[in-house]
Amino acid sequence: MVRTVLGIFLVLALLAVGGLLYGYQQFRSIERVELADVLASADGTNYLIVGSDTRAGISPDDPNAGAILGPDAQGGEPERSDTIMILRVDGEGSRMLSVPRDLLVTISETGQTTRINAAFNGGPHRLIATLRDQLQLPIHHYLEIDFVAFRDLVDALGGITIDFPHPASDHMSGLNVPEAGPQVLDGTQALAYVRSRYYTETIDGRQVTEPTGDIGRTVRQQQFLSAVVSEMSGERNPLRLARMTSSMAAGMRIDDQMSYLDAVRLALRMRGMELEPTALPTSNRTLGSGAQVLDLVQPGADEILARFGSPGATIG
Repeated sequence: MVRTVLGIFLVLALLAVGGLLYGYQQFRSIERVELADVLASADGTNYLIVGSDTRAGISPDDPNAGAILGPDAQGGEPERSDTIMILRVDGEGSRMLSVPRDLLVTISETGQTTRINAAFNGGPHRLIATLRDQLQLPIHHYLEIDFVAFRDLVDALGGITIDFPHPASDHMSGLNVPEAGPQVLDGTQALAYVRSRYYTETIDGRQVTEPTGDIGRTVRQQQFLSAVVSEMSGERNPLRLARMTSSMAAGMRIDDQMSYLDAVRLALRMRGMELEPTALPTSNRTLGSGAQVLDLVQPGADEILARFGSPGATIG
């Protein structure tokens, strides 16, 4: 998200901006994940931001199930990581790295070679370990948001405006933007936009599907997150801030090492922060099974990873 999914870390800014006491109460309500043994403690701070497509409590009959669950999904299925991002905050500024969910890696703790989003099936601990072992990325804090909370945040903001060069749709995610130009997306359409993997534009009467799949999706996620950052940074209405905070806190999980003071410090740094989007260079490959995966392209990948504290990937 969702850059999407995601604006997940921005809820922590709202917890502080919305009032210290109220913010502290909301912060304490966020579910914690025990990750102390896998989090890094080196200089610099990398926040792992995960958009989770949890199915818990979602009925396939819900009118918004297509955007929340994805096509052919059933309520109650295990959650997966649909969005994986690294936010780096250090003396050089802030930057965001999207990790494609189709990146082929060896999953830590299992030794299975498959797409990196499968690591989340074993929980945040396994995903962090995989990022550490395969991409040599140190992770200092963990933030996760489910798609229902993401949808509710966008609605609490009154929608997010995205400028579409052409009408766009995706029959799989449910995206339907019939006109070009600036369009205000509500929570459901915002979710369909950031999850779109078959993004199709109507150009001169022809249906043109964006060919890069997961790569194009990460670019749209980064653009969307930038819009969310801008909208939230400009909000001053305390009632709307409270609604946004409440809508996010219920659908979040964070690491057990993050303190309220850490959240306040991040909030202060986020005000007026310019996020630099960064993408890993990858190439497409078809496995013998017919599955489509992504491989890192070197040496470009290691140069990008170095900006996030990594000495170099062990794959690619």
